[in-house]
Amino acid sequence: MGKLGEAPIYIDDSAMVNVLDVRAKCRRLKAEAKGLGMVIIDYIQLMQGRKATDNRVQEVSEISRSLKTLARELSTPVIALSQLSRAVEARQNKRPMLSDLRESGSIEQDADLVMFIYRDEYYNPESDKRGEAEVIIAKQRNGPVGTVDLLYQGSITRFLNKVHNQYPEGGGGGGP
Repeated sequence: MGKLGEAPIYIDDSAMVNVLDVRAKCRRLKAEAKGLGMVIIDYIQLMQGRKATDNRVQEVSEISRSLKTLARELSTPVIALSQLSRAVEARQNKRPMLSDLRESGSIEQDADLVMFIYRDEYYNPESDKRGEAEVIIAKQRNGPVGTVDLLYQGSITRFLNKVHNQYPEGGGGGGP
């Protein structure tokens, strides 16, 4: 099965999970496993706040703040994926920006690091950047922002270092 199959990974795909549930499960896992290496939320807009509200922006803000608090409490990195708003599709330049984070400005404020993936060929099928991707570091509380160019293998959803590609010519790009 390999290294990944033997790794201590716990996946919880419960529907309609709220912040309190996530906190309780993370605390329990940290205690039982004698540590917790990382928490990944896919994705923040699928979560619910502590109590039902008609204001989704406030609810997502509360979720964002709670995840930040959880990371500090457990001394564990929390990676929270987020949807983007449709505003990116209406612009000429499709590269995502901080203001494109959906349903909350507090995600941008609470996060220590915000990264986006951009592939020109997604929006422009005839792009001369086929098989390439950009990781846009839009916010980094303790470091520089900028863009990292990568190669992208769509058939297996793999990103490779463009500068030091370890594969033979043509092996790093390709695929939609």
